[in-house]
Amino acid sequence: MTRFTKLIAAGVAASTLAACNMTSDQATVVGVAGGAASGLILAEAFDANDNWRLISALGGAAAGTMVAHNTRTDQCAYARGDGTYITRPCNY
Repeated sequence: MTRFTKLIAAGVAASTLAACNMTSDQATVVGVAGGAASGLILAEAFDANDNWRLISALGGAAAGTMVAHNTRTDQCAYARGDGTYITRPCNY
């Protein structure tokens, strides 16, 4: 793992630990950052070139994006990255 990837992973881990009292905007940022970091780490595990690392990070960011939160039912809608959405219990 490169130093840059380790820094991203550490930042995402710190953000996740602080996720107890986050606003909706903050939760979205953590989801995007976590997804991007996951995509980047996965690309690095497969020893991908720079283009595939960028694509993996963008795909992970899209997958980690929470787009809606129903506070009454505590259900969230997440973008799948292919133009569709999935609804499931919120995980923050």
